[in-house]
Amino acid sequence: MTPKTESAPASSPLSPATSDTPRNELLQSVVEVARAIFGAAASSVLLLDEETDELVFRAVSGEGQDFLVGRRFPAGRGIAGWVAASGEPMVVDDLSTDPSFDRSLAESTEYVPDSLMAAPLISDSRVLGVLEVLDASPQARSSVRELDLLAMFARQAAAALRVITPERALEGAVREDALRLLGSLEQVLRGTG
Repeated sequence: MTPKTESAPASSPLSPATSDTPRNELLQSVVEVARAIFGAAASSVLLLDEETDELVFRAVSGEGQDFLVGRRFPAGRGIAGWVAASGEPMVVDDLSTDPSFDRSLAESTEYVPDSLMAAPLISDSRVLGVLEVLDASPQARSSVRELDLLAMFARQAAAALRVITPERALEGAVREDALRLLGSLEQVLRGTG
C-alpha cells in the first residue's frame, strides 16, 4: 500500500500550513539534532493526524529527507504506530527479527533501516506523534540510558511544539524560547552543558 500524500485538514492543530515556518523550523531542528546526537543515518518526526488516524512525516533528516515530508500511513502500523498507541519509547537493534517491524511500510519509504529507536512526542498527556532515529551508531542504542535520553529529548520537543502550534498563534520571543529550550537540551545530551 502506498502512503497518501494529502495534507491534513486545516482544522487540525497539527495540520501543515505554508505560513507555519516556526513549527517547520522547530521540527527540522529536532530531527537534525537527534540525528547528530545519536550518530544516525536518518531521523524523522511523524505527527498524529487524529482526524484521519494517520501518522504524517513532518520533518526528516538524512535518508529520505528529499521526499518523505507529507507522506502518510495508518497510525496503527509498524513500530512508530506502536509507539504512538502505547506512549512508550522503543529500541530495536535488529529489525530483521522483530515482528512489530512493518517491512513493506519501510520499503514504501525507500529506506529500510537495520535498527530503530523511537519515542513518543507527548504533551499534556496527549501523544502528538513520534520521533524516530534510524540506524543510530551501535553505542548510541546499546543501553536503556540512551533510550531514556531520546525519550527526554522527545518530551522537550513536544513541549516546544505545543508552545508554537498555530492554534496558539505565538511568535517572536516564544518561538525563540522554544528553540532555545531545544538548544539547551542538545548541550545537555552532548555533555557540554
